Amino acid sequence: MSNAPSRGQQEIRRAPRFDAGGFYAALDAERLSRQYTWRMVAGEAGVSASTLTRMAQGRRPDVDSLAALVAWSGVSADDFVQAGTDRTSPGTLAMISTYLRSDPHLTPEAADALDEIVKVTYGRMRRQDE
Repeated sequence: MSNAPSRGQQEIRRAPRFDAGGFYAALDAERLSRQYTWRMVAGEAGVSASTLTRMAQGRRPDVDSLAALVAWSGVSADDFVQAGTDRTSPGTLAMISTYLRSDPHLTPEAADALDEIVKVTYGRMRRQDE
């Protein structure tokens, strides 16, 4: 007999959480290895010093600050996502979209156009047995 929930039941899943403390510790290690002050980190990463102070107090950064700190440090934010269930791999379309948007040879508009073409084509060509 299957352990999968029936149609009337909902599977209880914990929402993924970001380990802000772990991310802050990794930033601190990178800061120390570069012999930077937190003020230098803030300036070079393009975030406010108060963002770093709030993170030191256990608060999570906003998404733009997170992106700036990831770019500055080279630390992967993915390493600090604690999944509530088994982590899944991104789908084909998500991976293609990510690659298109990170291609330095494409303008954002060109990446958007190619992304739409791929999505439409993928939808037409995808096997229907899934």
